[in-house]
Amino acid sequence: MRISLICILPLFSAGCLDVDTAQTPPAQAQPPATTISFETVGSITTTQSQLINPTSKIEKLGGDYGWSEGPVWVEKLDAVLFTDVPGNTIWKYKDGEGLTEYMRPSGAVPPLPEYTSSPGANGLIMMDADHMIVPDHGSRTLWRQNIETRDRVVLADRFEGKKLNSPNDAVLHSSGIIYFTDPPYGLKGQDDSPAKELDFNAVFALYPDGTMKVVDKTLARPNGVILSPDERTLYVANSDPATANWTAYDVSEAGDVSNPRVIAEAFEELKAGLRGNPDGMAMAADGTLFATGPGGVWMMSPDGEKLGVISTGSAIANVTFGGADGRELYMTSHKFLARTRTLVKGHGF
Repeated sequence: MRISLICILPLFSAGCLDVDTAQTPPAQAQPPATTISFETVGSITTTQSQLINPTSKIEKLGGDYGWSEGPVWVEKLDAVLFTDVPGNTIWKYKDGEGLTEYMRPSGAVPPLPEYTSSPGANGLIMMDADHMIVPDHGSRTLWRQNIETRDRVVLADRFEGKKLNSPNDAVLHSSGIIYFTDPPYGLKGQDDSPAKELDFNAVFALYPDGTMKVVDKTLARPNGVILSPDERTLYVANSDPATANWTAYDVSEAGDVSNPRVIAEAFEELKAGLRGNPDGMAMAADGTLFATGPGGVWMMSPDGEKLGVISTGSAIANVTFGGADGRELYMTSHKFLARTRTLVKGHGF
């Protein structure tokens, strides 16, 4: 059976993704919750005792994923959602229920297009209490998705008439501007893919009226993106091993971005063989960056000083704050989901 729904393009209008139910299992048909046997993994190194207790446990919550990514805390579900990008699935973890499948496919609908090497959605962020923003590698689209119905509306899929590469991560400004990154990770061959229509990889600004601007197209692999609590600074992780760093930009009250400067680099850690690259980030209420990088989650001051590292023993792709008090730190750690407690709250809690 095929259900045809209209997908409306304007930024804040209502509309739905066209879903082929013959190929796509209904989201309600979830498998039983995975039984969780908590395992303590990893280590915490820091001199900043006001951020995290170095003796805090790091719990392995379970999973066996191709590459786990994009965690977001959803208050309405009292749960964290996260993606398995090659597995083309969004998963849910909730205390008392464990791990359950939330949505599959999360990105490109089978049969998969020839161009994609990563068919699923990547980073997830909340737009409001009822919707999240979904950067989707597989369909090369930035979506708005209803949490309950899973209906999707296209926010952006082209720039100046050319298809985006593979939207990766996003952050929402209070003005309604969405800053998002567009590396080529979802394309077979990446920059050499014949399906790549843009001749650059970029950080974009998407405005509420649907217009788009390039914020920066000099980064080889723009990846994680986050705003400071006062929204005056935008941070972008560059995951290219040859230029592994974090860049900060000034943001005006109107949301205009300027003055790029590198605040931290990860060359020495990569040379030492630590796993991971600058990738996803979470922002603490006090302005501390929790940024994934070589060795785990780096805790950094707003100007890039490295204050400590949280390690799960695996490359960590992304991180988010959650829980009732905003002090649970969830980490998508390659094949599994992990969690620890912090002493600082996440921004927005």
